[in-house]
Amino acid sequence: MKIGLVQYSPAWEDPKNNISKLDILIERDLNKEELLIFPEMSLTGFTMESDQYAEDLDGISTVYFMKLAQRLKRHIIAGVIERDEDKIFNTLIHYDKSGLITARYRKIHPFSYAKENQFYTAGKKPLMSKIDRTLIGLSICYDLRFPELYRFYGKDKADFIVNIANWPVKRIEHWKALLKARAIENQCFMIGVNRVGKDPFNEYNGCSAVFDPMGKEIELVENEEKIISVNLDLSLVEDVRNKLPFLQDIRLI
Repeated sequence: MKIGLVQYSPAWEDPKNNISKLDILIERDLNKEELLIFPEMSLTGFTMESDQYAEDLDGISTVYFMKLAQRLKRHIIAGVIERDEDKIFNTLIHYDKSGLITARYRKIHPFSYAKENQFYTAGKKPLMSKIDRTLIGLSICYDLRFPELYRFYGKDKADFIVNIANWPVKRIEHWKALLKARAIENQCFMIGVNRVGKDPFNEYNGCSAVFDPMGKEIELVENEEKIISVNLDLSLVEDVRNKLPFLQDIRLI
């Protein structure tokens, strides 16, 4: 499977400008990827103005990515600020190549260090999505620090796990180490898509990356705005799990 990691520098709290930026980037870099993955809160950056930018299913982010999936005839994973009645969630949505929503994962671990938990409601459960028979575990940024979530994906035999993020430079070594660890312990591909650039609070250098089921770094790109195209040999997942059947010994206690 060929995937594209969309690493870019979103304009702060400016969805319309970011749509224009992404359209230019996609026109320039799009290849034959079956799946495009965008960073956390894809069109706003990591804002705590949740009430101002929260949207229903007819909001600017959802409509843009839905139409983009339809136009490109590709699967898309992107981050939105979701409003559901009186609650607001930091949400990852998987759109299929017809633009239909196939999965909606709500971030389980709001980043309390930045007071995200005061502006967003925590999601309650792990969620896997699917492309044909390929199983995809879903997660967002700070989730990466909590291996308990990923053990559910390992136990349920995800082929790859996605983490979309706004992960700053000052803790980027943690990002790289944790992505590698999640790949090794769950014996699957681990995909991290991070942003670059600046917001009012942090600097970001991307380091969007793919690690294989043995923890080998397949791709890691620092600072560039681009679609990072990667081929995943999914047969490697089954091969590693058969040769090293460690997942059979998981005890979720």
